[in-house]
Amino acid sequence: MLRRFWHCLFPMSDLGDTPRPFRLLGENIVVWKDAEGAPHAVQDRCPHKTAKLSLGYLQNGDIICPYHGWAFDGDGLCTLIPQELAPRERRVHVRAYHCAERYGQVWVCLDEPALDIPEVEPFNDPSFRQVFEFSEDWACSPLRIMENEFDAAHLSFVHATSFGNTDPIPALPAIEVLDDGFIARSQPAVRNPESMRSAIHMTSATTVRTTTGRYYVPFFRVTEIAYPNGLKNILVTALTPIDDRNTRFNQFVLRNDTEEQVSTAQVIAFDRKVTLEDKLILESTDPDVPLDASEDDEEHMASDRPGLLMRKKIRAFCDELRKAGDLGALLEVRLAGE
Repeated sequence: MLRRFWHCLFPMSDLGDTPRPFRLLGENIVVWKDAEGAPHAVQDRCPHKTAKLSLGYLQNGDIICPYHGWAFDGDGLCTLIPQELAPRERRVHVRAYHCAERYGQVWVCLDEPALDIPEVEPFNDPSFRQVFEFSEDWACSPLRIMENEFDAAHLSFVHATSFGNTDPIPALPAIEVLDDGFIARSQPAVRNPESMRSAIHMTSATTVRTTTGRYYVPFFRVTEIAYPNGLKNILVTALTPIDDRNTRFNQFVLRNDTEEQVSTAQVIAFDRKVTLEDKLILESTDPDVPLDASEDDEEHMASDRPGLLMRKKIRAFCDELRKAGDLGALLEVRLAGE
């Protein structure tokens, strides 16, 4: 099912003059940008002698295999076999994938997309600036991380040294369920330690966040945190499964202030302190997440509702896509019979 969704790999700025390898859903792919700056992704395996294309180089927008110099374009078509003067009757291809740039990031879908890349409306709002924060690998499953982003109960414990307050009873969100996810709204009271005050333009020891979190199946979220002084800090998180146990964690923020008011370094430092507190705990969790509550592998409490909704939504998409696949296969058999 996950092959049917777009996954964010890394910033476009990470693509230079050489191909870049990536492991997506256990599959080795290679990404590069062509002469016009558009990104492309194909299987990291030459169909000739199986050498890794990522060890090669770029020429006229094509990727060149390092073994024998075979060239492939962004559609995976072999455009040159240096050892042969005449073209072959059967065109040579390497498996190509859907690849696009959005929000300054490279996105890849390994199969036919079930949904479009989620829309982040404030990205096009001139009153907001974008601050890229990080793109790194975590030894944790993406669903564990995404559930944590909507877990109100962990704030007082995991973030006790940053913004978490001392009250273990969380402010549970009001949830609006949507076809492709949900919206969670809450107003948690948080601490505002001196080391973090400059990043939100507030000097009070505590504050209240008006939080609106939008979750998109399977591993994407846009969470607006609004402060009483009018500051809005919008966290955009894209989690990409590398394999069964590892995740590429990509995050940038949109803010309605200026570099002069709060520097990029201050913005990143604020959120990195928080995410690194999460990382320590999340990398200790099991990689497998039961999608069916009846499996009884975990106990739950009221604040787990957003995470359980995620599991329910993902399970529903699995069922829908499987049924669609079964129906498609059945139709192909019937058409072949006719």
